Amino acid sequence: MPSLSPDGQHLAINLDDGDSHAVVVYDVADMSKWISLLRLPKYELAIGITWVSNTRLVVEKGKKYGSIDKPLATGEVIATDLDGKHQDYLYGYQSSYGTRAATRGGDEGAGFVAGVPTPVNSHFYMTTYSWSSKDFSTLYDVDAVKNTRHMIGQIHVGALSFMVGADGKAHYAYGRNADWDYVMYHQQDGGWAKMALAQVGSFTPLFFTPDQQRIYATYSASGGPATLVEQDENGGNRKLLAGDSFSSIGTMEVTAPPYQPFATTLATGVPQFKYLDADSPPAKLHRALSLKFPGSYVHFINFSEDGSKLLFSVSSDRDPGSYFLIDTKNYKVVKLFSTEPWIDPAKMAERRPLRFKTSDGTELEAILTIPKDASLANLPMILVPHGGPTDVQDDWFFDDDAQFLASRGYLVLQVNFRGSSGRGANFKQSGYRQWGTGIQRDLIDAVKWAITEKYADPQRICIYGASFGGYSAMMAPIRAPGMFKCAIGYAGIYDMAMRYKKGDTQESKIGRSALRIEMGDDPTELAANSPVNLASKIDVPVLLIHGEDDQRAPFAHAKAMRAALDAAHKPYEWLSKPGEGHGFYDEKNNIEFYNLLQTFIAKHIGPGVNTN
Repeated sequence: MPSLSPDGQHLAINLDDGDSHAVVVYDVADMSKWISLLRLPKYELAIGITWVSNTRLVVEKGKKYGSIDKPLATGEVIATDLDGKHQDYLYGYQSSYGTRAATRGGDEGAGFVAGVPTPVNSHFYMTTYSWSSKDFSTLYDVDAVKNTRHMIGQIHVGALSFMVGADGKAHYAYGRNADWDYVMYHQQDGGWAKMALAQVGSFTPLFFTPDQQRIYATYSASGGPATLVEQDENGGNRKLLAGDSFSSIGTMEVTAPPYQPFATTLATGVPQFKYLDADSPPAKLHRALSLKFPGSYVHFINFSEDGSKLLFSVSSDRDPGSYFLIDTKNYKVVKLFSTEPWIDPAKMAERRPLRFKTSDGTELEAILTIPKDASLANLPMILVPHGGPTDVQDDWFFDDDAQFLASRGYLVLQVNFRGSSGRGANFKQSGYRQWGTGIQRDLIDAVKWAITEKYADPQRICIYGASFGGYSAMMAPIRAPGMFKCAIGYAGIYDMAMRYKKGDTQESKIGRSALRIEMGDDPTELAANSPVNLASKIDVPVLLIHGEDDQRAPFAHAKAMRAALDAAHKPYEWLSKPGEGHGFYDEKNNIEFYNLLQTFIAKHIGPGVNTN
């Protein structure tokens, strides 16, 4: 998460070193040594880094208990000067931290950065959610130097986000409430007016136009793919800027302040830029940089406030990414750092997005990772379902697991099955209550398509997945006997009913609402779609891998699956590690895991192509 300071002189980054994380500040003129390092406790990391002045940073804290875990915000907000001095605890449940601890104590809630004024003035906007009264979302103007705050907005609905205008006032409150319903409110005459569903559609406000008269937003009237629009604040005079019938808008490229979008890409396929005004200076600069890095994706991260410096990234399907600084006056480009300098893009595999139709006629995206120097014909293949399953997707960019398996000579197939993100609300909702049915049918149809197209050798196919992908690794062989030769479940969910009793999702009302809507709560339905109840139908060798301290998919899932395989007299191999969460952190454990993974696959479908 690199971020350029408003004056363009410094860079803050999130450093990930296994289970240790830190926020590090560099002078962009000398990236060989850091100015300051804010090390966070084990498993804690910055999930947001915001410059509130040229010399002061605000950091939002989170926790991540495993390598495949999505970080959970702790709701704590801290501040530090770029030299590491004057560190302060601005918001959070800790009662003994910060300069105001003696007068304020701990906060019974969670805080999140909602934006900063332009130009920066050491203040920022902060949204908070109360734990004691869950039906409140509150917006504060916070002085990050003096550690003071004053309320500038509040609504009696929990867990909403705010959109703040240049006037420092909240104009919208929006998001999913505790019942998992999407709601939108507009500030009118000092109060909140709920917008009708017909007005809202699938609507998310982004920011005001430079003249503050209109807003940019993503929008879909009927639940289809999200488009980029410009409209009046009340929703009138809506103008379509970019959109597609298959895919939602993905990344949006934005100018220096006052912000304007100047290009978009789609959330699916190989990214192709659509310039909103091809002759604008930012579009010309972006196009020129893209020509300098053919086959890569150039993303503008942020400008200095005066627009004279620009931090941008370059990445691709074979390159996890590098970061550069350009002086927009003399066009001098300086490379700052690479995300994973040990990766050689020339040795990596092509990732190729394609489309196919399922047995019920639904068009889906599949992504093939093709072993380097191999022809796409009759290859041993690994199906790798993504986690989630809803509101998550695979994309064209660098993927560690796919590249690992392709480097071992296997074709990798990933599928954006129904429920995946990137195609709008209707497509996402089509995956609700389809864990063991429609989603598995999509995965199986994808394998059949790969066989029909003669991409894959039908006698040499395995399935490997993590989290929900681990569930699918057990479930797909049950639904398609004879299709797979082995199955690997990593940190998987194997008993659907257990999700209502164990794990961090069921601990909150909004989490339980999400489970009911996305997974269902009918006991018969849950039992009929849980691998632990269907182990006798698994006709392939199984490998189960799990962290014993997993909070997202508790270790009890793996133990229950192991017991079910034992009871059904089914062959399996097993790897569990104490102290590991949702995916392994420890390097030694990861090496053991990946060695076991490649050995297990080779045992059951043979070595990959172009390997000894």
